[in-house]
Amino acid sequence: MTERITAPGDLGRRIAGRRESLGLDRERLARRAGIDPGYLAYLEETAASPGADTVGRLASALETSTQELLGGTVDLPPGRGRPAALPELEKLDSDECLRLISPGGVGRVAFNDLGGPAILPVNYVLHEGSVIFRTAFGGPLDADLRTGVKGVDFKIAFEVDRIDEANQEGWSVLVRGGLHHAATAGEQAAAAASGVQPWAGGDRELYVRIVPAEITGRRIRRGHGLPDGSPPPGDG
Repeated sequence: MTERITAPGDLGRRIAGRRESLGLDRERLARRAGIDPGYLAYLEETAASPGADTVGRLASALETSTQELLGGTVDLPPGRGRPAALPELEKLDSDECLRLISPGGVGRVAFNDLGGPAILPVNYVLHEGSVIFRTAFGGPLDADLRTGVKGVDFKIAFEVDRIDEANQEGWSVLVRGGLHHAATAGEQAAAAASGVQPWAGGDRELYVRIVPAEITGRRIRRGHGLPDGSPPPGDG
């Protein structure tokens, strides 16, 4: 009897989201996983309960784990797995950093407020070379980050990262620059053109722009040697 999987999260949405992040259409993913494209469409669009074997093949084709695909890690912080045997750390140039963060998503604003160092997550968009996000008037990213001097902005840090636990790889990008609140109607309109939407909802009509002054990044890749330091078979 085939074991059926009941996902604690939205399985179809997770499949589609991961597929799109890898740049795959349904036909290519279906070929990778060895399933019919029509069945893949059914899985993505309905509350289906596929067999454990199907979920396993989809997870492998999507370069992730079944636990991740089923939403079992929703309430867990990333990076809990063991590192690769020979991880390689590389520095990223600014062009690669901008490429990685250009799709937008969730980043973290690091700043000093009246209570000391603080870090807050925000939904952001990279628009015309600047990081744009929305916040609430009177919130922690408003009054506490105004210098009171025209033309002088607070210097803050903004971080974005991606962790691929299945492949034991990941990257992080750090942006440093001035945080500018859109004050005039023209600035508000220009920022609104970015289309950024906060997940938190509510009254978040204050647009904030970070103009990068410095961009750095790092990437962790799996090593290609063996644990004892020797090259893999066929090399050398």
